[in-house]
Amino acid sequence: MLEKFLAANKATILKRWFELILDTYPPDSRKFFGTQKNRFSNPVGANLSEGLEGLLDGLVHGVDSESEAFSDFLDKIVRIRAVQEFSPANAVGFIFLLKTAVRENLAKEIHDQRMLEELLEFESRIDGLALVAFNIYMQCRETIFEMRATEIRSRVSRILERACQKYGNPSEWLDPQNDKPDSLS
Repeated sequence: MLEKFLAANKATILKRWFELILDTYPPDSRKFFGTQKNRFSNPVGANLSEGLEGLLDGLVHGVDSESEAFSDFLDKIVRIRAVQEFSPANAVGFIFLLKTAVRENLAKEIHDQRMLEELLEFESRIDGLALVAFNIYMQCRETIFEMRATEIRSRVSRILERACQKYGNPSEWLDPQNDKPDSLS
């Protein structure tokens, strides 16, 4: 029965979930992401909207939280939030905001129809989705770290190459008789 209520109120729930997520951004970003609809000028807002809709559809229809479909929709959102200087909790916490959106929109129906058990089961699926999102977040952060480390190694390598071109091989810098650096001028 909850599934029917969720499906019937999908647009309202998605809109509220999107608003709650926008509230996690600074005011200027919030305004831009919320009003700009063009996919090319606002890829964050477009990916967020598309990802949220896919996640809600999957949750409503009982798709396993570790399915590839969920991973694709989560990836669209988490990848963006992983590079936006959110803490890990804030980066994946958007998932829990769905509980708020559902409760706000369906509180009366859930109470009147005695669907508390179904709601708890639905919220358990949301919790499982959060765990998957955290794994994706960590993979994104590891990739970012690896990219930064590669860039640093590349910079150091170029500096060493230039130093070797200018001053010669480092082994030539030492005076073999006293192991003290020669003048590098």
